[in-house]
Amino acid sequence: MNPTEPTFENSIQAHDKLLDLRLNEIWQYRDLLVLFVRRDFVAKYKQTILGPLWFFIQPLFQTAVLAIVFGGMAQLSTDGVPPILFYLAGVTTWNYFSNCLRTTSTTFTANAALFGKVYFPRAVTPLSIIISNLIQFGIGLFLFLLIYGYYTIDGYPLKPNAAILLLPLLIVLMGFMGLGLGMLVSAMTTKYRDLQYLVEFGVQLLMYATPVILPLSAIPAKYQPIMLANPMTGILETFKYGFFGTGTFSWGLLTYSAVFTAVVFLVGLVIFNKTEKNFMDVV
Repeated sequence: MNPTEPTFENSIQAHDKLLDLRLNEIWQYRDLLVLFVRRDFVAKYKQTILGPLWFFIQPLFQTAVLAIVFGGMAQLSTDGVPPILFYLAGVTTWNYFSNCLRTTSTTFTANAALFGKVYFPRAVTPLSIIISNLIQFGIGLFLFLLIYGYYTIDGYPLKPNAAILLLPLLIVLMGFMGLGLGMLVSAMTTKYRDLQYLVEFGVQLLMYATPVILPLSAIPAKYQPIMLANPMTGILETFKYGFFGTGTFSWGLLTYSAVFTAVVFLVGLVIFNKTEKNFMDVV
């Protein structure tokens, strides 16, 4: 070894494994992950009058609008479930997925200044978004359970069943589906900024192709293939079936959602890892 050759204690190099989750590296930066989660969570209600109450007000307001417009004026079917409870179930689950997708889809563009100054595993950023949205989902789920308990005590014939035990799986599927799609879109928006506007519009439009407004059983047969092609359909229907005992439960639909989630997550991870190596040159 040449004595004049400089030596380094740490060397930062690009990783060649596109499917590398870098779990060990993420664990080393766990304090940063916690800091990002806190930042994402607090930023949503900072400098607001009502503060964290917005986490309860927002889903309640969305639910009330859907119940009035679709359940009251349009008299659409809710499979015999009280409209408030039916729409709140859909809003709670859909918001978790859509928030994960929308916020992770801007990972590179929203954090370009930070990424250009200091090194840390870039996957920490979208992962922190998933966790912070999971906390918000937990608040929404708590609100749903409160209203669910009210109707149960009031004697409404809800029929919960063993499908409730699949709730942790449903949460994982929603989170990883949003993460995979978000990483895929975030990599593409480094070159094509128009995609971030398309995502905002597309997510709102996609909600009407899921059983948030209407149960699958109330969809005309000729339109059901469109809704069945949506991987969120099986997740929402399983959620509602577990708590209400009505709707459509199918292992085939749930398996389709799981396979789609696995594929889109792996593809998103590959594209994300590939893009992070040179995104500062194009962002």
